[in-house]
Amino acid sequence: MNHQELALKYFNMKYHCSQAVLAAYSDLTGLSIDESLKLGSCFGSGMRQGEVCGAATGALMVLGLIFGYTDPNSKEQSNRINDKFLKRFKEVNGSYLCNELLKCDIRTIEGVNYARNNNLFTEFCPKMVLSATLILDEIIKEESK
Repeated sequence: MNHQELALKYFNMKYHCSQAVLAAYSDLTGLSIDESLKLGSCFGSGMRQGEVCGAATGALMVLGLIFGYTDPNSKEQSNRINDKFLKRFKEVNGSYLCNELLKCDIRTIEGVNYARNNNLFTEFCPKMVLSATLILDEIIKEESK
């Protein structure tokens, strides 16, 4: 299975979008699938506040694990890669903020009900998982040259 298929598999197993993306890349990050699922567990639904989409957050965690820094004087590469990912995600999807993507405020019961009643979690969110993984694969390929 490729990264897209794995991420959608995890998402369809009812893991958060952030968990699905991070776990799908365990072959590249050095984390086990269990570690990936645990680490990503508090980032779904924009940290449950409708903030940065969990699929995007999971992708940023992958990029940090692959291209991140340990020397505090060498932030430039990871900052550039972070900005590149978020810019592309926004260009493709219109935003990287969960509430804007879903067009409802999932901090509220009304917003969650709207998302559920309109099948956003089951029909729209998988598209964000797929989008995040496609952009992630592109950036990994570009930055690994």
